[in-house]
Amino acid sequence: MPTTLLFELSDGIARVTINRPDKLNALNATVISELGDAVTRIETDAAVRGVILTGAGSKAFVAGADISELAEQGPIEGKARSMAGQLVFRRLERSGKPVIAAVNGFALGGGCELAMACHIRVAAEHARFGQPEVKLGIGPGYGGTARLPRLVGRGRALELLLTGAMIDAAEAFRIGLVNRVVPADRLLAEAEALLGTILENGPLAIRACLEAVDAGLETSLDQALLLEANHFGLLSATEDMREGTRAFTEKRKAVFKGV
Repeated sequence: MPTTLLFELSDGIARVTINRPDKLNALNATVISELGDAVTRIETDAAVRGVILTGAGSKAFVAGADISELAEQGPIEGKARSMAGQLVFRRLERSGKPVIAAVNGFALGGGCELAMACHIRVAAEHARFGQPEVKLGIGPGYGGTARLPRLVGRGRALELLLTGAMIDAAEAFRIGLVNRVVPADRLLAEAEALLGTILENGPLAIRACLEAVDAGLETSLDQALLLEANHFGLLSATEDMREGTRAFTEKRKAVFKGV
């Protein structure tokens, strides 16, 4: 039986592909478990510098949760399923390595939630987004009510959550749900180019930016500014900072080593 998740590593970039195209890459318990294993590798493998997450085929990034599993769950199983998925998504979100979602089709329910847990979202022109859980008599379980308002604002988020409406990539870009919209045949190349641009910079500085933004959104402005100052000070003690400033004055490309 083919694996439900593919992990390919080349030149520091891990391409993680949800691989259930016959089910529109729907998230079931196996996918969540394998995604957790992938996150562990991302966290611990020094060869992985950045990640592109996508779905197999051309129709769907992830079309949602596996409804056949949801239909059989009770309240205890439902909460456990939600928390298991939230844990994996949160680990991905808190990764010190940049993660770009290459959204190649439907990103609905858990698929939209997975894309939102990535740091940046690049969408194909035919991609579609939505949180249609209310149409099934249930709510989002993998972070939709938490992340969507943070990305697009309370009013827009509530409209999407309460209507279950689906929006196209252009509208997702307009409201700030995605960062870029590109032709489908350029999706992975554009995601890789963007990630490559990011990875030219200092890895410690990238990690510090990810941590500061993630933590800073959950606290007061004063505390967020203090956190930023702490990161700024710590980075000032690194060889990467010395190399970066030296390269700037010498008008050459910096060679960062992550120390």
